[in-house]
Amino acid sequence: MTSPKTTKRPASTRKNSLYRLRTPEGTYLDLRTLIRESHMKREQYAFQPFHHGGIDGLLVTGTVAHGPAGWCGMVKSLTGIEVDEENRSAAGLLLVRTQQAVYTLTYGMGHHLIDPFRLDWDFGLEFATRCLDEDGILLVRRQIMDSRGRTDENATTRGERIADFGIERVGAIVTKISGTVSKIPLTYLSSGTRRTVRVVSSDSSIKLPIASTPDELLSDLHAIEDVCARPDPIPELGFIDRIRALRGKTEIVTTLEAKLEELLADPDSPRLAIGVPSECLDDYPTTETFQISKSTRTVHVQDLELSDLLHYVHERPAGSRLSALKDVRVQMFSDVACDVPVSGRISGHRWLTAEVTHSGGRYFYSQGRWYEIGVEYLASIEEELNELFSRAASVALPPWPRHFVGKDAEARYNEMAAEQDGYTLFDKKTIVTPKFRGGGLEICDILGPQNQLICVKQSKDKTAPLNHLFAQGTVAVEALRNDRQVREKFLAALPGNDTGDAPVKDELGALTLVYAILLKDGVTISVGSLFAFAQVSLLQAVHRLRAMNARVEIVTIRRC
Repeated sequence: MTSPKTTKRPASTRKNSLYRLRTPEGTYLDLRTLIRESHMKREQYAFQPFHHGGIDGLLVTGTVAHGPAGWCGMVKSLTGIEVDEENRSAAGLLLVRTQQAVYTLTYGMGHHLIDPFRLDWDFGLEFATRCLDEDGILLVRRQIMDSRGRTDENATTRGERIADFGIERVGAIVTKISGTVSKIPLTYLSSGTRRTVRVVSSDSSIKLPIASTPDELLSDLHAIEDVCARPDPIPELGFIDRIRALRGKTEIVTTLEAKLEELLADPDSPRLAIGVPSECLDDYPTTETFQISKSTRTVHVQDLELSDLLHYVHERPAGSRLSALKDVRVQMFSDVACDVPVSGRISGHRWLTAEVTHSGGRYFYSQGRWYEIGVEYLASIEEELNELFSRAASVALPPWPRHFVGKDAEARYNEMAAEQDGYTLFDKKTIVTPKFRGGGLEICDILGPQNQLICVKQSKDKTAPLNHLFAQGTVAVEALRNDRQVREKFLAALPGNDTGDAPVKDELGALTLVYAILLKDGVTISVGSLFAFAQVSLLQAVHRLRAMNARVEIVTIRRC
């Protein structure tokens, strides 16, 4: 008799935010010192050290009653009905030691209890860049490194490669990335019934399902520590890891802070702006009131402006302005009466962005840290190009005969290449619309067997022909996507259109654009063989095309 097959019970987990705290004095410090001093004095909170199931730590719990909800008075004014509802906020904070670090699990409003100066701001991204599935990226949020204080976000509902987001890899700091993880021994994956787990990593935290038993929790923490100990990030995510803040009180940091002191004297400086701390970004758009306080003075504003911050510091003597700004506290509330906080009391300097120049270099101040702008530029270009050049192409093109020379060389090559089964010649078949009157628009030179738009160019020792090639492809895809007349005329020109067998359908879908290039002597397209300006031009085109749902491929044309 065959015994019935048993199914392993899924492990018990709960999605939590996990923080790693900075403890230079060692992990066996008094864990109470990691809590905000103001909360230590509140009688609503209970502080309970514990040792249970191999876990050593501190549990902090409490519920704060904020009094009548701020909207009660307005409702009574509108309806004449007496309303007396109370706002209450529950908070839980679990501090856990390992041999390597102290970690914090937060519940409800518990994250407000952590001393922000203890947060390890490299933790979340250090973890993500070393274990996220390369084809499972769901969201990327970036802080642009200039004085506009701008943040952008790219998201998708299904996992994709980071390259498919079409984001610029330089000039910005990634502050949040979400994706799937499948190859680390987390409790959530231990039953074997789940193949991936979704993880959200911000600069200082990781949000993921965490085990709810002591031994499994320690196992999860050790798995996370093992990931963070990996010396190198995943190659595709290396550009995130590469942008590091300037460390310590070095000579350059001291010089930059002196320049920032000068800027802080001018509330109208174009090099300063409000920058939203990463932990506040999600609630920032719906915040009703900002509470700004310093010492005994507190003001409330509906929109936080740079002048609200600098009011406390710009008239102070040089050398004391930045320290004064650090003493300012900004807290967000979801109501006008400031009964329902949606953030902790964040230090004022973390709400400031600044752009400073020094000795020909450009530096960016964000969330209390300095970054050098452009230090990662060349490495990021090379990394992204290598990834592009190593991608297998979906078309095959013949070698370029050496006797194809002169003005008609490209035309002769296109005709020859289009003679392959499934390929169609489009060279010189321009589309004329009122927008493109000057000779019309050439969509591609050759149409591939799976609808690939193939653009061909010969370039011996100049950048200009390649710049023209990259622009041709970008303009063609943009026109097909956005100009109905161009799209209709292109579809009408396709073979098989009159019989309904055209290989490209009306909706176009995801396009593939192929840049087919013959360099001098037919050398392989690589970072070393492509001209420097052409490298930048190519990447700019690739980013634009990806944003239009177009895949880019590079094909080296050989000589024969």
